Parts: sequence; C-alpha cells; structure tokens
Amino acid sequence: MEVLREKVEEEEEAEREEAAERAEWARMEKMMRPVEVRKEETTLKQETLRDLEKKLSEIQITVSAELPAFTKDTIDISKLPVSYKTNTPKEEHLLQVADNFSRQYSHLCPDRVPLFLHPLNECEVPKFVSTTLRPTLMPYPELYNWDSCAQFVSDFLTMVPLPDPLKPPSHLYSSTTVLKYQKGNCFDFSTLLCSMLIGSGYDAYCVNGYGSLDLCHMDLTREVCPLTVKPKETIKKEEKVLPKKYTIKPPRDLCSRFEQEQEVKKQQEIRAQEKKRLREEEERLMEAEKAKPDALHGLRVHSWVLVLSGKREVPENFFIDPFTGHSYSTQDEHFLGIESLWNHKNYWINMQDCWNCCKDLIFDLGDPVRWEYMLLGTDKSQLSLTEEDDSGINDEDDVENLGKEDEDKSFDMPHSWVEQIEISPEAFETRCPNGKKVIQYKRAKLEKWAPYLNSNGLVSRLTTYEDLQCTNILEIKEWYQNREDMLELKHINKTTDLKTDYFKPGHPQALRVHSYKSMQPEMDRVIEFYEMARVDGLMKREETPRTMTEYYQGRPDFLSYRHASFGPRVKKLTLSSAESNPRPIVKITERFFRNPAKPAEEDVAERVFLVAEERIQLRYHCREDHITASKREFLRRTEVDSKGNKIIMTPDMCISFEVLEILKLREEEEAAHTLTISIYDTKRNEKSKEYREAMERMMHEEHLRQVETQLDYLAPFLAQLPPGEKLTRWQAVRLKDECLSDFKQRLINKANLIQARFEKETQELQKKQQWYQENQVTLTPEDEDLYLSYCSQAMFRIRILEQRLNRHKELAPLKYLALEEKLYKDPRLGELQKIFA
Repeated sequence: MEVLREKVEEEEEAEREEAAERAEWARMEKMMRPVEVRKEETTLKQETLRDLEKKLSEIQITVSAELPAFTKDTIDISKLPVSYKTNTPKEEHLLQVADNFSRQYSHLCPDRVPLFLHPLNECEVPKFVSTTLRPTLMPYPELYNWDSCAQFVSDFLTMVPLPDPLKPPSHLYSSTTVLKYQKGNCFDFSTLLCSMLIGSGYDAYCVNGYGSLDLCHMDLTREVCPLTVKPKETIKKEEKVLPKKYTIKPPRDLCSRFEQEQEVKKQQEIRAQEKKRLREEEERLMEAEKAKPDALHGLRVHSWVLVLSGKREVPENFFIDPFTGHSYSTQDEHFLGIESLWNHKNYWINMQDCWNCCKDLIFDLGDPVRWEYMLLGTDKSQLSLTEEDDSGINDEDDVENLGKEDEDKSFDMPHSWVEQIEISPEAFETRCPNGKKVIQYKRAKLEKWAPYLNSNGLVSRLTTYEDLQCTNILEIKEWYQNREDMLELKHINKTTDLKTDYFKPGHPQALRVHSYKSMQPEMDRVIEFYEMARVDGLMKREETPRTMTEYYQGRPDFLSYRHASFGPRVKKLTLSSAESNPRPIVKITERFFRNPAKPAEEDVAERVFLVAEERIQLRYHCREDHITASKREFLRRTEVDSKGNKIIMTPDMCISFEVLEILKLREEEEAAHTLTISIYDTKRNEKSKEYREAMERMMHEEHLRQVETQLDYLAPFLAQLPPGEKLTRWQAVRLKDECLSDFKQRLINKANLIQARFEKETQELQKKQQWYQENQVTLTPEDEDLYLSYCSQAMFRIRILEQRLNRHKELAPLKYLALEEKLYKDPRLGELQKIFA
C-alpha cells in the first residue's frame, strides 16, 4: 500500500509539473505577442515623429539680424519705484480673480489658447494687462489726435520681434521703460499708443490677435507709400455751347470716309496691342510682387489698437497698427483673428468665430454672447435690453435683488502701477531713435531726421524707384525746416533732371517756386513769386536761352504780360561775363488789362517794341460797338528830342531783369544753408543763451550779497548801539562776548532739539513694539505688513537723527572757534585787535 501511495504521488507530481510547464509556456507565449505588438506600435510612432520633425524643420522663421534685442537683462531696475516691484493687496486680489477666470475659460473652451492676462513686468512681477495701461494726455497739441499719436509712437520706437511668433510675450514692460529705451514689441507699442489715445478721449482698446506676415514684421515693401498717393482730381465737365440761330455753318468736309474708317481701325488695333502689352506687364509685376505663402498664416500673434466709434466724433470703428501708425478698416485682410482685448477698466474675450478673419466680427462689447467680460461694474459690461426683454424684470424686488447681486460681484480695476508717462521736449523734438529712421515701401524709401540734426535743415526725404529692387531712382523729394531762405521742399526728377524748389513766404526775393535744370544763367527755368509781397506784382517768370516771359497781377499800370526775345550774343575779343556782355534784345511784347477809367480807344492792350527795326507798335482795346481795335506804329527818325537835344541812353532808362541777382542769391543760400533759430529756443539761440547766462550770473551775485547781508553775525548786536559811534575797548569786548554766547546757546538749542526728536521717535517705536507683543495673535497679515513697514520707517528716522546729533556734536566746537576767529579779524571790532596785538 505504501509503495502504491508513493507511485500515485509521483504520478500526481509529474502531472502538476507538466501542467505548470504548459502554463509557463502559455504565459511566455502570451507575453511574446504584446511585445511584438508594442514593437510595431513603437516603430510606427517613431516613424510618425520623424516625419513630423522633418516637416517642422522645413518651416523656417526668418528674423532680421538687424532687429534689436530688448530683454529684461538690458533694463536697469535699480531706480524703478515700489509699484513696479511689488503688488498691492488689491492687485493681488485682481490676480486671483484673473486666475479663477482663466481656469473657468480653459474648462469651458479647452481647444482655445490660454489667455494673455498677467504677464511679468520688467521686475519679474506679474501685472494684470489692464493696469499696465496708463491713460495720459500729452502736453503737446500735436499729439491730441489719433493720427499724430500713432505716427509719433511709430517714429519714436524701434520694433523688436516677439521671441516666439506663435505666443504672446511672457513679459509686458511699462510704457515709461519702453519710452526710455525706445524699443518694444507689438504689445509694448499698443500699450503706449492705447494709453495716449485713452488720455486724449478716444474709446481705445489693446487687441491680442493674429496678423499677417507683413503686419507682424512691419514689412511695408508691398504697400504704397502714402506720400506718393496723389489726390484725385475732379474733372469738370465742359458745358456744350448751344449753337446760335444765325451761326455760320462750317465748310463741308471733303475727306474720304473710307480712309478715316481705315485709320480708326488701325488706331484701334494699336490701342488693343498696347492694352494687351500693359496687361501682360501688369500681370508679370503682380506675380513678382505677390507674397510667398506663409507656413504660419493665421497663427502669428500680433497686437494692435481698436478704436470704437462714438467718442471724439469717430464715425466708425477702425484698427491702428502701432508699428506703422496707419489706420485700417475692421474688414482688412491683414487682421486674421482676435483672441481678446482690454482697456484700463475691463478685459473681454472674443466668443465669435474668426473663420472669415475679422470681417464678420461685431464689436458690441456689451453683448455677453459675443464678448465675455471679466469684471462687472464697467460701462460696457451688459448688453442694453430692449422693451420686450425688459418686460420680465419689472418687479421692484427682482430689480433690487439684481442690483445687490451685481454690487456684491463687482470689482473695480486698481489704479495703474505705471508711473506718469512723460515725454521731454527734447525727446519729442528728436522723435526717431538717434534722430533718424528709414522706412522701406513698395518702390519707395522714406528717410526721417530730427530738426536741426542736419546742418542744411533736411528733415525728410522720399526716394521713388522704378523697379521693386529699388535700384533705378525716378524722383527724390526732400523736406526742409528752419531754413533762413524759407526753402520748404525740393523735388528732383531723375528722368528729366528737373529740380523744383518750393519756398514758404518770407524769402528776400518773394520766391514761391523755382524750377530749373542748372543754376547757370541763360538756361530753361520757371520762377514763381508771391505777387502780394512784391512791389511790381510779378507772379511768374519763364526763361529759355532766347526768351523771357513774365506775368503780372495787381499793377497800377495794368501790365499783365511781358515777353522779351533775345538775339545771339556779340562775340568780343576780351574775356567777359554775362553781366558785362548781355544778350541783345530783339523784341519786347507787353500786354495790359483793361483800365475802366480810360476809353477803350485810348487804353493800350498790347505794346510791341521791335528793337532791331527801331519800331513801336501799339494795339488798343476794342470798343463794345466796334469789330476791330485801333492800332498805331511809331518809327525812330532822329536821335534828338523835341527841343533839339541829343538823346543819350543810360541804364536808368532801361528795364533790368534781376535773374542774375536771384541766381547769385540762390547759390549763396545753397552754399550757406543757414538755419533760423527761434528766440524761445534757449538751447540753440546763442544770443538768448548769453543774455540768459548774464542774467543768471547777476541774480546769483545779488543772491550772494543778500545771503552775506543776512549772515552778518554782528548786525543784531551793533543795532543796539547808536549809529556811527566808534566802539570803545569795553564795548568791543562786550559785543564779542554777547555774540559768542548767543551762538553757543543756539548750538545747544539745536542739539537739544535733535535729542528731543530722537527720544520721541524712540518712545513711539517702543510703544508700537509693545502693542505688537500684546496683539500679535489676533493680527491679520495686512496688519503685520503695516507694522513692519512702520518699524522700518521709524528705524530709518532714528538712525538719521542719531547721525545728525553726532555730526552736530563734532562740528559745533569747530564752528564756535571759527566764529571767534572771525570776530577777532572783524574790522568793526578794531579794539580787540589792539588788545591781542
């Protein structure tokens, strides 16, 4: 039995081992199958990842190397105020509200990007974006309107690209720091511009959205420069003159109609070919100017300013790009979407679909369906209700409860942590960083300079090119300021080499426009004048190498036109200038306006001097009842007058043209290009500066004399004695002792006063410390912060008083000895010098 039991146990053990072996194989086989599946899945994921990395590596984000860097490491924060480095309890509360608002938004809209609510400032302190706005009205009238404000921000700051074009910046600096360093990204630009616009009374908002590649990179090479756009000229329709009844019929046209039709067909074919060529050329240029497809289109983050209609008589909503200062319609294709916007009072999230960019957006910020606001209690927090919607809340209790609920939930925006935005007159005048800025447009380049930076007064230059590569110059326009010769604009046409100078009123020769190719005399030129500033009423003078034409207005002799023809200059053996060898006048034609004080037959209309033929022809105005005008002709027969005296021609008897004088003056002005300086410009006006320094020097000397008179230590004691009486030895000793005793007492009183203040501050600090020990358990964190702040300030005052007292103790004996020495040397106490002689 025992052997049988052992055999059975052996068989059971073998079966268990076999079952365990089968189970182990099954487990191993089961484990092997998932490993192979995991390997396949891992391989698939790796291939997908490599493919994604390859596609991402093909996307290149080019950032110009010339763009400046502007990081917190380049900012000096040592002198910034406390509001930049800490948050007030109200600001901390606002940050908590913003975090709660962000969490709810992320929960309800998990597919949208995180909100741009509280980025770090230059001191690494989180600040809510609305409190970064500081509404400020600038003291300059030029910055009162939105267009001048936007242009100033565009000129004054240098653009810095966002570190990541797909995300808003992690830091948002204050406008004071941005103005100090004159750099910033699109959010810095928008914050400064929005602060200035709100301060000027506009309903302006900062926008966080998405823009095109050109907008984000401030690339204007595909936009036309505004200065090159010519205003549309209104074409006046010519009124058809109705034919009169007795009008003479024109002669019969004997030309061949067939030839005319053939000529018309030929001209039509030529025009069609020209139109085709122009259309092909335009298509080629459009293809060359077409922007390359942007791989990040619709994803590039950008910030701009939204101005709503209503305030400041703004008729409709519009956008302002702070980089360029240009305004755009809310339908413009450069703006691809909006995430949120804010002003100094509230923050709104766009809940509308931006599939069609910003073209379909409705900017009714009071509509909670389209715009989700963060804070209650603002002027646009709720949509205005209609009469039908208002019928359901007529119950007074409901209205009262609703008002209480809103009152409990309302939270006012804290005041801005940014200091007052200030722009010095020097910075406002300089405008651009380092006084110069260059903007590249489509086939144009605009250069700007600060006034007085260039010695010739040049402040702006626009260069227009023929090609997109900006190599062939078409024309140049230069604007000037503060010129003594009143030059305002110089236009140079490189195709015709024609130069045109425009002057403001005030030129010595009353010049208004001067068009020329060369400053040399006897060349083609046109000169226009301010006729009201000239005695002769000259309006315009046109000159060619052989002719000169002048136009007049408002002359007492009614002269309106003068035309002079010149002949070839007579050759001389000696070298002579144009002044010493003038061109001979061949003919002079003068025309006159009608003089109503004279009869028409006696009023000269045209006078012609035929110098070579020695004749004068006169034509008079025609009377209303006459068909032809009267004419007269004078012939030169003798060189003596009616009395028989010989006529000698002198320069006083001839009319002189001051063209050479004007050209000589213009050459001197172009060589000197002296600038005018206002008498109110104390920085550049040397005469005013010298006069001011002399006055300041006189005032300083007068102040020193007054101080010296006030510090006369013997004056109070000498006033006790009769005036003019000579002091005796006893009186001199007594005055000296009284003066020293009085000075000693004042030193002691001052020490006692400092000591009393020191003891008072110490006692108050001890009382405050004792109060803190008694109420330490029940104090709130705010009370502890106030206590620590008080202790810090009190210890500072105590240390200052202690230093003053020690310094006073050290200097008091020295001051006493110095006064004693002065008394011994004072000439009014001469008896003292005799005693110690």
